[in-house]
Amino acid sequence: MEQQVIWQQLIQLVKHEVLPAVGCTEPISLALAAAIAMQYSSNKIIEKIDAYVSPNLMKNGMGVTVPGTGMVGLPIAAAIGAIGGDADAGLEVLKNITANQIIRAKKLLTDNKVSVKIANNNKAIYTQANIYTSTDHIKVCIENSHTNVSLIEKNGEVIFKADKLNLNESKHDAIIENISVRLIYDFATQANFKDIAFILHSAKLNDALSQEGLKRTYGLSIAATLHGQIKTGLLSDDLLSKVIIRTTAASDARMGGARLPAMSNSGSGNQGITATMPVVVVADYLQATPEQLARALILSHTIAIYIHSKFPPLSALCAASTAAMGSAAGMALLLGNGHYEPIDMTICNMIGDLSGIICDGASNSCAMKVSTSVSSGFKAVLMALSQVRVTGKEGIVCDSVETSINNLGAIVSQSMKITDTQIIDIMSHKT
Repeated sequence: MEQQVIWQQLIQLVKHEVLPAVGCTEPISLALAAAIAMQYSSNKIIEKIDAYVSPNLMKNGMGVTVPGTGMVGLPIAAAIGAIGGDADAGLEVLKNITANQIIRAKKLLTDNKVSVKIANNNKAIYTQANIYTSTDHIKVCIENSHTNVSLIEKNGEVIFKADKLNLNESKHDAIIENISVRLIYDFATQANFKDIAFILHSAKLNDALSQEGLKRTYGLSIAATLHGQIKTGLLSDDLLSKVIIRTTAASDARMGGARLPAMSNSGSGNQGITATMPVVVVADYLQATPEQLARALILSHTIAIYIHSKFPPLSALCAASTAAMGSAAGMALLLGNGHYEPIDMTICNMIGDLSGIICDGASNSCAMKVSTSVSSGFKAVLMALSQVRVTGKEGIVCDSVETSINNLGAIVSQSMKITDTQIIDIMSHKT
């Protein structure tokens, strides 16, 4: 296939997977389904909301703060989505909610009018919102990705049903099957700057979220805590600390309910933050040009998408760790004078180091996993710049970076299914 055609396909892939999102994308998916359902009701007085979500979506929605509400969990997401959600805004469905709407949504919960249960299916991403008024029952289903509406019914009549649920995803899957780390590197370093400059918006959005995370108290305040330790002398104000703190601050804010959008990657704000902020920090340190930053960011985000494609969209693996493989590649591009070899070595070093961090649901502690992942990424880059690499004789790492990535994908897609089931069982039995 002609090189320019492949590069244009990669640009479309990144634009499909790197999108603004307000709040954690799992509860936001339910909020979107509820908002869409309310579009079809002539009666805006809600009698009850019954929602059903896949086990993984339940796992990632139980412990995260819904932006603007100050409350945790899927029920408030469903309620505020129905009352104040913008059905046309996708992952930014809650961007315009008001104080009055939040009060009304919370009243639905106190009146026990909202229930969220696990759906009886094996889909990784599945959301079903049922809105009941005195005159209508509207059902909206979202499947396979956080915004992919598959069914809309009103009073038992099908208003919309997707003919080919995976049409767009299949198109992008075909692109992913024909690429490699080397091809992504060639794309990132040689594509026309004007064609990839759009990725700079990820730096703008996620850096604003990072600044918000350091200004106010969100979640576990991990970044603020670490930043405070610089003054005590327990941490140094070096590049590694800056990478960890500025990245983690964005995750603190996002998981703690900040209403600013994150630029997501592969359906996750934390993945987008992790793929973006380490590259931004290193670019700032080097006083890189906008073009150098854009090339490092497009490399990071595309590699993060590529690696994430090797396993289910929601799984037992913390995907911040694989997004950090993308940002580590971006840092290696900036610090390694644009050469390919440090990027290849960096990814293999991370697979040898970080594989196996479990995802136990979206929550404030996600920011800790983000900090761990980007720290590993920076260490992997420093090793690669010194020509040190986990060898093909060690663990799941092989001589080929592609085989190493595929090995990680096989473990997540197969062996870690049992881990995922156990995690969900533990979480669902908490009191």
